[in-house]
Amino acid sequence: MGAGAARVDIGSILRGARCAARLTQAQVGQACGYSASAVSRIESGRMRLDYSALARFAAVLNLPLDRLTATPVPDGSAVDTVERPSDEEDAVRRRELLTGVLAAGTTVVAGVAPAGAASGSFDPAAGLEDALFRIPSVAPVPVGRLVQRVAAARADFCAARYSSLGRALPGLLAVASATRDVSSGRAREQAGVGLARVYVLAAELALKQHNDAAWVAADRALTTARASGHPVPIGEASRVLAITMRRSGRSPAAVRLLGQEAADLDVGRSATGAVRTTLMLTAAYTAATGRDRATALGLLDEAQEEAERRQAVPGLFTVDVSRTQVDVYRIGVLNALGTPDEGVKVAARLDIDRMPTAERRARAWTDTARMWHALGDQPQTFAALRRVEREAPQEVRRPALRALTADLLYQPARVPGVREFAARTGALPG
Repeated sequence: MGAGAARVDIGSILRGARCAARLTQAQVGQACGYSASAVSRIESGRMRLDYSALARFAAVLNLPLDRLTATPVPDGSAVDTVERPSDEEDAVRRRELLTGVLAAGTTVVAGVAPAGAASGSFDPAAGLEDALFRIPSVAPVPVGRLVQRVAAARADFCAARYSSLGRALPGLLAVASATRDVSSGRAREQAGVGLARVYVLAAELALKQHNDAAWVAADRALTTARASGHPVPIGEASRVLAITMRRSGRSPAAVRLLGQEAADLDVGRSATGAVRTTLMLTAAYTAATGRDRATALGLLDEAQEEAERRQAVPGLFTVDVSRTQVDVYRIGVLNALGTPDEGVKVAARLDIDRMPTAERRARAWTDTARMWHALGDQPQTFAALRRVEREAPQEVRRPALRALTADLLYQPARVPGVREFAARTGALPG
């Protein structure tokens, strides 16, 4: 930067805009492809941003980009700075970047895709809100048939067929609700478990798309699961509700909820013990997003001990329990704590191909991509993103991954193939 260039207190400006918009660090981070802890470091001036990242933050927070590149600090001190490229060099690149970020970021901040958005507007959860608030009257089905339909919906989720799941869920919610309401005795319990699990799937899908319908679906999942009296669906519903709480910046409360539910489960039984382990893993990541390192690592270690005793057994409706699953969570925890370098050795021993579902394998590669991105290794980041696409093409089109791809696209050191990947996955406007 030249001697006469202005310096800006980028962190203070970003923090003020975020607070004015009533957004948490986690929400802004999700929109921009950063962890909540990274946003905290940016706001405190301990982490620098390049021009492309500044453009994404400006777009998500509705800030004029000039405020981040030309506003002097009042006391004239030298704080976090960025050099602005000339208009002649970067005009096209800047327009493309801002358009792409707005398409990806609006879903996170507002909970809906922008009207008329191009290919980046992929949101299979878009119809959930109407379905949750306007469940139509339909005929019930035999409980056995309902169980089969719930299993088919779960198969869509595990295979990351999110479009198919999004189409099926509204009708399945109506059928499950009607069947539960007309049933009695054992059949009513089974239908109640089925309905709770449909709500869990709705919450999972909405969470992946950063859709506000997750709150309603998760709350109804837990209410319905408690009415069924079965501990496993109660654990499944508690997990998705805790994730919605974490996304809204309520990490400590989410950790407490998960801890209370885990304490109520019988560790000696295979099914409930496995559920307890998965709740501890979710609690570990949640504590990490709240920057509670001691709690996060303690929960991880305890979950690992239990997973090793059980070997690989089914856990929650959508998550299994295994040493590999614990390692994936460990990478995510270390990313959230701002120490991704500690995850490199963990990633080296991962055998992701042995994970049981495409959705879980894609999630593992996602956390690996975030680790390499935080470490500044763009080729490794891109390699991991390509593995996400190979496992689950619809997974890589989620808002958080489109934001990560957009950031990779506009790094100074270009990685061959990224532009084509971005266009294919919706991170680059068509």
